[in-house]
Amino acid sequence: MHASEPASDPAGPAPPAPPGGAPPGGAPPAGASAGKIVLAESEIRRALTRIAHEILERTDGGANVVLLGIPTRGVPLARRLAERLAQVEGHPTLAGSLDITMYRDDLRMRPARALGHTDVPPSGIDGKLVVLVDDVLYSGRTVRAALDALGDLGRPRAVQLAVLVDRGHRELPIRADYVGKNLPTSQREVVKVLLEETDGQDAVILGETGATSTVSAGGAGADSESKARA
Repeated sequence: MHASEPASDPAGPAPPAPPGGAPPGGAPPAGASAGKIVLAESEIRRALTRIAHEILERTDGGANVVLLGIPTRGVPLARRLAERLAQVEGHPTLAGSLDITMYRDDLRMRPARALGHTDVPPSGIDGKLVVLVDDVLYSGRTVRAALDALGDLGRPRAVQLAVLVDRGHRELPIRADYVGKNLPTSQREVVKVLLEETDGQDAVILGETGATSTVSAGGAGADSESKARA
């Protein structure tokens, strides 16, 4: 064999990576950096579909429901849920976003923060059933801030909470009404949520603190690190 000729592989070509998940051997998808994949694309899709059906069952077919996502990744999750509700019921479901920056209880410790965007449907939230949507529920402090922000926008009939991942370790008496996956974690672990809209892919990754500090160019790092504390 000449030096310029490629060596043959007796094992044959490597099998293709399965769609929406880790390639053979369990390696994380591109941009995951490090950690264990606990939800792949297909599992996130099924979890959101299940949450959408649960919302319909518990809200009389989604009547007067407004979905408000908490930036950053709660916003695309709210839109995905709204699309699923509309597909089932045949009429659009109102969705928007709720910035909580100025309502966080750690604002004085980290005063330099970029403001997010609040987008409430023109009909408002008075008398509506508002479902707050976020990617990870941890201490409960983010949700408390969202409730304070919501109170300045109107008086909903009721407020519910939907999260893709509940990792435990609550510091406030807050629980989710709809959960995609309950994920037992230790305090030193970090949950990274990657979404197609913000990161170019869908995955939930569990890693050690410091081991998953960099992810894809979509910029999940800073936001997801805040989820480790909030």
